[in-house]
Amino acid sequence: MPFIAADEPVVHDLHGVRFVSYASPAFGSKELCAWRGEVPAGSRGQVHTISREEVFLVLSGSLRLTIDGDARLLGAGDVAIAPAGSTLGVANPTEEPAGMWVTTSVGLSATLPDGSRISPPWAN
Repeated sequence: MPFIAADEPVVHDLHGVRFVSYASPAFGSKELCAWRGEVPAGSRGQVHTISREEVFLVLSGSLRLTIDGDARLLGAGDVAIAPAGSTLGVANPTEEPAGMWVTTSVGLSATLPDGSRISPPWAN
């Protein structure tokens, strides 16, 4: 389906972050996935290694993205590109919630520090 209305995305909650999925195979996308991430104030996501490139656009608030040990505090309008195989961490060190738009290719998986692997449903 080429159009997704504002009330149609699928919502997932994982590691304290809300993932609002807009584009994925479940919506008919063959190659790309896109979602809005809602990151609560004062939160720190689980560090993980990604199997596919991801592009992050900060929509609101501020987020600290760490890609292979290089950390930056990003504000609304800033973008980060995490290459496939990189280790990624996302945190919101502020007192305000933050939002981001993330795009990747279908088939993304993540490996956690304990070696477990997840295939998030919003990217598969």
